[in-house]
Amino acid sequence: RSSVRVLCGSNWSLVLQGQWMLEFYAPWCPACQQIEATWESFAKESERLGIAVGKVDVTQEPGLSGRFFVTTLPTIYHANDGVFRRYRGSRTLEDLQGYILERKWEAVEPVAGWKSPSSIMMHGMAGLFHFSGWIRQIHNYLTGTLGVHVWISYAIFILATLLIGLLLGL
Repeated sequence: RSSVRVLCGSNWSLVLQGQWMLEFYAPWCPACQQIEATWESFAKESERLGIAVGKVDVTQEPGLSGRFFVTTLPTIYHANDGVFRRYRGSRTLEDLQGYILERKWEAVEPVAGWKSPSSIMMHGMAGLFHFSGWIRQIHNYLTGTLGVHVWISYAIFILATLLIGLLLGL
């Protein structure tokens, strides 16, 4: 059984309390696959280190990756009582442990308040990521299930965008 806690849109707020290390990954990502065993070992040491270790699959949780503004994979964050810092160090077990034990995270500048995952701005960003996933599902339904040609699906979205713009303009 894995010691890594899987986080999703409904339980991500757990990282707002206590000390966490959080990895954003994708199953298809080679760099993420390389660090997987190290991350598991790090999680097994989490109780001794006094932290919780979690992971987020960005393919399953686009809103959460948007909330944390994840642009590269894997992305690792340190959180201490709702204060987030991006981990940019080496991804060896020793360096991850040293980051916590030697409190190296204190020397890292916290994520700016407006970019904090718990801010209103990042809540909106999460909504945009959810919306883009919804649009992708509609496109897949039109092209896959209904058999509509891809360019016709694009034309439908263009027309919908223009009509919504006109309605909002009125």
